[in-house]
Amino acid sequence: MASAITHEASCIFCKIIKGEIPSFKLIETKHSYSFLDIQPTAKGHLLVIPKYHGAKLHNLPDEYLADILPVAKKLAIALDLNIDSPEGDGYNILQNNGRIAHQVVDHVHFHLIPKRDEKTGLIVGWPAEDADMAKLSEFAKELQAKL
Repeated sequence: MASAITHEASCIFCKIIKGEIPSFKLIETKHSYSFLDIQPTAKGHLLVIPKYHGAKLHNLPDEYLADILPVAKKLAIALDLNIDSPEGDGYNILQNNGRIAHQVVDHVHFHLIPKRDEKTGLIVGWPAEDADMAKLSEFAKELQAKL
């Protein structure tokens, strides 16, 4: 059974979905809404949000996630980012959960951020390290048991 569309009265994204706050709408479906970011990091930076108020990804019913990536794909193509080579223009899809993970608005949202040059778009630091394979194997078993 599909969940009802829910909104939080004080949520800026819920207000955008309801038309109470204007936006530069791009694609709207039964379960999602997309619009241009008004504080972009690059030209074409946009958001795709579910029409269900949930602060974090795990708070959403699955049906509200079903078309997020297909919508993002259509938007990437519309932005002429559908280059079939690892070279040239690219893009990031970013989704944060919680303050420590840089989430500012407590409504799940996906950023599509074009990356056409080194100075604009998302700038990422990735402090990776080589894993201890034995510990990684044990952790995988713990997770598999929970799934």
